Amino acid sequence: MLEELRKQVLEANLELVRRGLVLYTFGNASGISRAEGLVAIKPSGVPYEGMRPEDLVIADLAGRIVEGTLRPSSDLDTHLALYRSFPAIGGVVHTHSRYATSWAQARRSIPCLGTTHADYFRGPVPVTRAMSPAEIEDAYEANTGEVIVRHFAGCDPMEMPAVLVAGHGPFCWGSSAAEAAHNAVILEYIAEMAYYSVRLAEGPQELHPAHLDKHFLRKHGASAYYGQK
Repeated sequence: MLEELRKQVLEANLELVRRGLVLYTFGNASGISRAEGLVAIKPSGVPYEGMRPEDLVIADLAGRIVEGTLRPSSDLDTHLALYRSFPAIGGVVHTHSRYATSWAQARRSIPCLGTTHADYFRGPVPVTRAMSPAEIEDAYEANTGEVIVRHFAGCDPMEMPAVLVAGHGPFCWGSSAAEAAHNAVILEYIAEMAYYSVRLAEGPQELHPAHLDKHFLRKHGASAYYGQK
């Protein structure tokens, strides 16, 4: 079932390894077939080396396992909450990459200090509020997704395809699993640059909104002109 989607999601997971965003069995990537209403996701706790497309688990949007003999990622319910609430996304990635997770653990959003950031994220990458003990103790993964979804109420998640879950780590998304993995790689890159920028300059100025919008909109949206048609 969903052979091509499985291959794409496996490749997205392996991209996280190649780019140094995960250690051992940390992290996970998923992708969705909107036509089928089914999600393919990395199995829980399985090493990336030797993972095959058929090892990926297929679930519906209610979390029912449709195909696969392995248990899905423990973060499945977080992914599903994002797919249900953000209909434009086709892939989700979660990592514990060093710099982005450091900002999440510090409970600090990543400020937009330069144009590299603005090329991908239209403003500071936000950090969620801390989850309550009740949210953590009951349906933790589903509540993690709901905290993210509520944070983006009234916002376009495609203009900010990443979030830092306070005390936990980053979640990224995109139109496909490959794009979600790409955004996770870029997020880690700008998180590292922001860390050093903050250390080098006391109270660095954030990029002017006009400068931010220019760089974001020349790559995204109906009037984008970056790259080839």
